[in-house]
Amino acid sequence: MSMSLTLAQIAQQLNAELRGNAEQTITGLAGLAEATAQQLSFLSNPKYAPLLKTTAAGAVLVHPKQADQVQGNALIVPNPYLAFARLTHLFDDPAPAQAERHPSAVIHPTAQLHPSVSVGPHAVIEAGCVIEEGCLIGAQSFIDRDCVIGAGTKIYPRVTLYRRSQLGKNCILHSGVVIGADGFGFAPDGQGGWEKIAQLGRTLLGDEVEVGANSTIDRGALGDTIIGDQVKIDNHVMIGHNVQVGQGTAMAAFVGISGSTKIGAHCLLGGSSGYAGHISICDHVQITGMGMVTGSITEPGTYSSGTGLLPSQQWRKSAVRFRQLDDLHHKVRDLEKKCQQGQNASK
Repeated sequence: MSMSLTLAQIAQQLNAELRGNAEQTITGLAGLAEATAQQLSFLSNPKYAPLLKTTAAGAVLVHPKQADQVQGNALIVPNPYLAFARLTHLFDDPAPAQAERHPSAVIHPTAQLHPSVSVGPHAVIEAGCVIEEGCLIGAQSFIDRDCVIGAGTKIYPRVTLYRRSQLGKNCILHSGVVIGADGFGFAPDGQGGWEKIAQLGRTLLGDEVEVGANSTIDRGALGDTIIGDQVKIDNHVMIGHNVQVGQGTAMAAFVGISGSTKIGAHCLLGGSSGYAGHISICDHVQITGMGMVTGSITEPGTYSSGTGLLPSQQWRKSAVRFRQLDDLHHKVRDLEKKCQQGQNASK
């Protein structure tokens, strides 16, 4: 069933100031360029402000500074993007009915499922699992033994939870996610081969964690891999064993975090950025796309290392300059060492 709300109802929902026709009906959401008279849009990026003069949207969410630029109906809020995010849930597809358990699902007799839990076709829930109120377990998902899943958590089809993994309340795991697989741990055997190190820890996710499609979070080798509350993880992210991620941190696609690294709270990790093992990053750090972090970061701020796209000839010249600067840096360090050695010898 499609949603239909008047602007008066939406204004009340968002605690917004309404300028225009309170009875205008809104049945959906769209961008400024595509919106129709029955759809609501928003402006958060100033570079799209010229579209306020041409949009056909039935209403626009705007900051007070842009309110006078809106030609039609306006809903004025301090943070248009946040208001739009909250409004999307009113127009989202309805959640699946609770307490439906497909007859093809396999649930071990010792597993404890709240009566409201839904389980999709061919899902498997092993011994000792505890799944709390209002959870959804998607088709063909596998929940290994002794896992704990907090209330309201939604697991989409074909998700795998290895043994003893724990999820907090209201988490979302998208299709293809693997939680608690073995970390990359091998010891050289001295004869050209490798001895596997058993991964004995767990993977613990806090409340309201969202993990995008085909992302993986490994279990700890001895201690636990810990993902804090409200961490948001994009598609195709890999988090190694014993990593700790602080509350409210978000990471974009193709981030890779090596084992035993600690990421602080409220950090932003840009797409395709990589993190060496056994380092620490403090709170409130932003790493831009393709950043390569090889050492600890102790001061909040924005850091970059990936180079932007240039014409090939110009890029080659820049790469030569980078090498020259690196060589100069090493020469300076060598000179400092020699000076230090000379001072020590003269004492």
